[in-house]
Amino acid sequence: MENLYLPQLAVIDQIVDETPDTKTFTLHFLDERYNKAFSYKPGQFVEVSVFGKGEAPFGLCSNPLRKGNFRITVRATGTVTNALHEAKVGDVFGVRGPLGNSFPFEEVMGHDILIVAGGIGLPPLRSLIEPIFDKRNKFGEFTILYGARTPTDRVYKDALEEWAARDDVRLLQTVDRADETWTGPVGVVTTLFEKIKVDPKRTFAFTCGPPIMIRFVIQDLLAMGFADDHIISTLERYMKCGVGKCGHCAIGHKYICVDGPVFSWRQIKVLPER
Repeated sequence: MENLYLPQLAVIDQIVDETPDTKTFTLHFLDERYNKAFSYKPGQFVEVSVFGKGEAPFGLCSNPLRKGNFRITVRATGTVTNALHEAKVGDVFGVRGPLGNSFPFEEVMGHDILIVAGGIGLPPLRSLIEPIFDKRNKFGEFTILYGARTPTDRVYKDALEEWAARDDVRLLQTVDRADETWTGPVGVVTTLFEKIKVDPKRTFAFTCGPPIMIRFVIQDLLAMGFADDHIISTLERYMKCGVGKCGHCAIGHKYICVDGPVFSWRQIKVLPER
């Protein structure tokens, strides 16, 4: 990235309706050379500009090992996200990035991996899940726990079916409120802990979701014996400018957008309350 403030033009290739209020956009950069050189790591994010509306940060949810395009998943909650939801294939936006730090990937090879996601917290973790599948023999036991409000509110339903059919990962899902189609567990995602066996000493846990969910997930992981450095989360919900200038994401002496958004529990627990 040559200029932190200069967005590159990117065009929408595909739009997938995930839930009634969430869509996934696949994009590529119009500049062929820039698009070919574009690379990122699991957990990084981009700033997307909707011309005339504004700019907002979005975690990359695509596989960083697969080049040529990238994906973001967007819940319609404000001016920029609502404008994105009105877009169609072929529309062009400005994109800055990749920005921020990343999930440890090569650093956790050889260990067991536990993913704990809630609702729209699955997208940034998908940028880690898919590379693990690509390098599956580099990792130990692989477990994914996913919770959502309802069956309809689950994102990536096709991918969830594919993951559930694999024999090299254990995927457990739960919902807060079942409907007539749901035959799985009902309850918050932490209720799934009693259904799995993990060795905290050889497992790294990655979690993302609503703040209240993350709080209880970390509380349970600590009770299970996980070390502070083996619990990894992302705090991207606080970010705005993406380059540490606006101060919107400052918590104590940390800027979430440049020092994070990925932090271990050892780092998070010393941050001031916000």
